[in-house]
Amino acid sequence: MTVRRRAATLAATVTVLCAAAAPVASAAPSPSPSPSAALPSGLYGTKDPTYDGVWRQSLAFLAQRVEGVTPAAKSVDWLIAQQCSNGAYAAYRPDVSQPCTGKTMLDTNATAAAVQALVEVGGHRETVNDSVRWLKSVQNEDGGWGYAAGAASDANSTSLVIGALARQGQRLGDITTPGGKTPYDLLLGLAIPCGGKDGGAFAYQPDKAGKLAANADATAAAVLGTMGKALAVGNNTSSKAPSCHPGSGLTPEQAAQNGAHFLAGALATSGHLDLAPMPGAADSTPQPDFGNTADAVVALSAAGHQDRAAKAMTWLKKNSGPWAEQSGPAAYAQLILAAHATGTDARDFGGVDLVDRLNASGPEPASITTPDPSADTGYVATEKDQVHSGDDVIGGVWWYVGIGLVVGAGAGFLISGRRKNQQL
Repeated sequence: MTVRRRAATLAATVTVLCAAAAPVASAAPSPSPSPSAALPSGLYGTKDPTYDGVWRQSLAFLAQRVEGVTPAAKSVDWLIAQQCSNGAYAAYRPDVSQPCTGKTMLDTNATAAAVQALVEVGGHRETVNDSVRWLKSVQNEDGGWGYAAGAASDANSTSLVIGALARQGQRLGDITTPGGKTPYDLLLGLAIPCGGKDGGAFAYQPDKAGKLAANADATAAAVLGTMGKALAVGNNTSSKAPSCHPGSGLTPEQAAQNGAHFLAGALATSGHLDLAPMPGAADSTPQPDFGNTADAVVALSAAGHQDRAAKAMTWLKKNSGPWAEQSGPAAYAQLILAAHATGTDARDFGGVDLVDRLNASGPEPASITTPDPSADTGYVATEKDQVHSGDDVIGGVWWYVGIGLVVGAGAGFLISGRRKNQQL
């Protein structure tokens, strides 16, 4: 769930405007590279990584780790090598022998995803700490983050950075601007009050007039963000009826429950969310949004409404296969994270072994251990993952959230065929 769809958006636009065929039921994948363009041997996927290389690699690691898979060392080395000297990541650097410059498009989404992935892989504290320092250094005055450093804050990017900071062990209440704003302040400012069909949802950003419009992608991301959770969450078996808390002055937890209430209602009829029609498309018939549906499942389960995600999971099992096969590793990862969040067997997902498909999209894993479904998969940051005082970053484990997270979703959530300004 984030703004991480630049490549997919471009590909989808070309598909819609140039193809006269019947509408497809899935988002277009990233464009394929030319035959002469050799991809790095450690990279997951075979399509052009220009806009999503770091994202899909990070999401792949997150999904693998929740399923007991340890990625190959050369895959991890590839991700680490993508980091700039200041700790930031771009979406993809084809030549890492050349240093990042002022023209390098530093990307908060790619950086936050890489942080979450490397924390889960383990053993890369300094790499993670450098990225965390950079993320904190580019926090906007309103408490949030935009896709690029200095860009206007949005719900998706802010939520993804929150997940990275929490996963690394930060106390989010201490991440403040000189004016005293926290990341939660930005998200709460994008929450739509209860009442009406969009009540409880989050906006991606205010429009030019300052108005808020419900955005399903932003809502799925912000539910995790306001709960202080990362892209990969544990299997929350609690079940409670979602409700919308009216009024202003909401706590982050109340705003998260409002967002879950909105998502539950959006999924109730068809079991899936829809893509917004592309500008100029001849056919405006709504098309299913597989990635955002998977993200909504993760958000609902994290908020304690796993039962309200059941219909969507059934729909994904039945219909998501062609989309995932076409879209590649990030799509398989999103489905795995949704399965993990709901206690579903990712190795038999509508007859498809998602873990095997994801593993096959990259180098052979270093090891594979089938996890015990009954085991506690909650995460607690360890000494090696923490930034200590004196490292210019607040240290300590963020015990307040109890971090039962991994990453990854995912919101998941970057290049999976969704659009930055997608609306229901």
